[in-house]
Amino acid sequence: MKDILEKLKDDDHYYGEFGQQYLSNSDIITLLNDPKSFRKPKDFTKPMLIGRYFHTAMLEPEKLASEEFTSIDVSSRNSKKYKEEIAEYGRSLMMLDKEKAETDKAISLMKNNLEFFEDIYDSRNEFEVPAVQEVMGMMWKGKADIVANDMLIDLKTTGNIKDFKYSARKYNYDSQAYLYQQFFDKPMVFYVVDKTTFELGIYHPSQTFLMNGKEKVERAIEVYNKFYGENAKEDIENYIIKEIL
Repeated sequence: MKDILEKLKDDDHYYGEFGQQYLSNSDIITLLNDPKSFRKPKDFTKPMLIGRYFHTAMLEPEKLASEEFTSIDVSSRNSKKYKEEIAEYGRSLMMLDKEKAETDKAISLMKNNLEFFEDIYDSRNEFEVPAVQEVMGMMWKGKADIVANDMLIDLKTTGNIKDFKYSARKYNYDSQAYLYQQFFDKPMVFYVVDKTTFELGIYHPSQTFLMNGKEKVERAIEVYNKFYGENAKEDIENYIIKEIL
């Protein structure tokens, strides 16, 4: 297990073929919302890029020199200059200067708040810690942002912190909190910054939130076993959405 965890520290292995032998919270999103696209290649999106930059700047700033985080001084991705720059760098997507500046402001806000700084950068904390655990008969993987002494800290950005209670359920942070609590035997707490108003928030999952997450895990496993498991009996091409309005 030690060798597996060491390998999963590398994002190329975590997100690549090696890591795909395990289910993850992002798989829950796919299995519940679009099971036909499970394990199919997905486009790298702007939120993914900015999210990766945010987490790297907060937890692994020594990696910021990577060409991946180079930004372009243009107002739009439709501009000629942008298209020329991404072609020159051989990339499909790059940050705009204004996006990087907005993210840097959010990062500075988190780092300059005393409570956030002391909780995130406590000398005992570990960053980007992978885990593999059997949950409900399936093998799962996860990577905690921060493993603190008595909790897991997960860093989030949001476009509207007033609605974070609702978006946390929409984006399956409830299933993430449930799974990671199983992995690390510690509660997860969300440390959040609003990218628009630059307000900060700390959110502790309730038991109801965690049970909602558990239910999503159960439903995702059911879909997986039905269409992709070793004893799957149904063809995913026959999948039909069935919901109660």
